[in-house]
Amino acid sequence: MNFLNRLIWPLPALVVWALAWACLGVLQQWAPWWGALAVASLLGLAGSLLGATWWRRLMMALGFPLSWLVVSAGAVPAWLWLLPLAVMLLVYPLNAWRDAPVFPTPAGALDSLSDRIALPEGARVLDAGSGLGDGLMALHRAWPQARVHGVEWSWPLRWASALRCPWATVRRGDLWQVDWGDYALVYLFQRPESMSRAAVKSLGEMPAGSWLVSLNFPIPDATPVHVAALADGREVYAYQAPLAEVDHASVEDDEVAGMLPLRTPGIQVNGQNLYPRKGRPGGRRRSH
Repeated sequence: MNFLNRLIWPLPALVVWALAWACLGVLQQWAPWWGALAVASLLGLAGSLLGATWWRRLMMALGFPLSWLVVSAGAVPAWLWLLPLAVMLLVYPLNAWRDAPVFPTPAGALDSLSDRIALPEGARVLDAGSGLGDGLMALHRAWPQARVHGVEWSWPLRWASALRCPWATVRRGDLWQVDWGDYALVYLFQRPESMSRAAVKSLGEMPAGSWLVSLNFPIPDATPVHVAALADGREVYAYQAPLAEVDHASVEDDEVAGMLPLRTPGIQVNGQNLYPRKGRPGGRRRSH
């Protein structure tokens, strides 16, 4: 527990905002206004990473730049109001809008699975869509003997999660293009529409005995081996490969309901498109 989280809310946010404004006041004495603003905003962003929950981190990060825009509304060019949109697109690029937004994994969410899923020393586990690193922390806490990996498309979030989790290997990439067959356990906190896609990818790539774990959203028409209830009412679902059932109609419906079309060349499994003809989910199964 860090110093900011020991303060009564909203004192942590007020401290971060005050530090950002103080930084701006000092730097603008000798630096151009845009440089001072950029450094102060980065300071606020860094401070927000210490927030206890995702919505607190969001408020702590956005409070200073938004307050600066309000205070300076009459003195800045109109195009500057596009900066918040540019920041959002930088953190959450358009081609990641199919996947889940940045909702962090609760601390200890995977603890109840550690006694049910025994992973050997040095096993590789993957947080597919690592965001700010909360899922990486939950994996490390549940299986401290494992080698924790993360993949994240947004480079600012990838940088933030790597900074928060120096013991993990985090790289920038598309979670749907990464080969899940290299991991003993893959963890997801995505969207309901993503789960049929995850099932097909698992069926095509993950070796028998490996685990696919999902927070809050089950795989349609597949029975989990373990279900763990969290204090906030959500559940964690653990499936062991190979999955016996995949609802192909649901896969197609999810694609129709997706916000954006599949990116060219599409999600690949063993060199094939993720959705081949019915009856062969995921393409050829690799031999193990």
